[in-house]
Amino acid sequence: MSRAMNVALTEAEVIAHCEGADVAISAIEPLPAGGTHVVTVTGDGAAIMRRVLAKHLIEGRVKRFAFMHSRPTPLSY
Repeated sequence: MSRAMNVALTEAEVIAHCEGADVAISAIEPLPAGGTHVVTVTGDGAAIMRRVLAKHLIEGRVKRFAFMHSRPTPLSY
């Protein structure tokens, strides 16, 4: 089972629910159309959060923001 899920709640609401269930978050990000993408640290944590957030889960694929990371520039001496 995936540790990732999309929920129709704000980041703050997801964090509060996870803290209340004592589940650690690995990654969290807002979704462009509203809602939050959250990844838990463990599969067990994901199972707990799927039960806790059952009525807020977004089914199917959702559009996410593009991930951009900076590449280190080579050092020139």
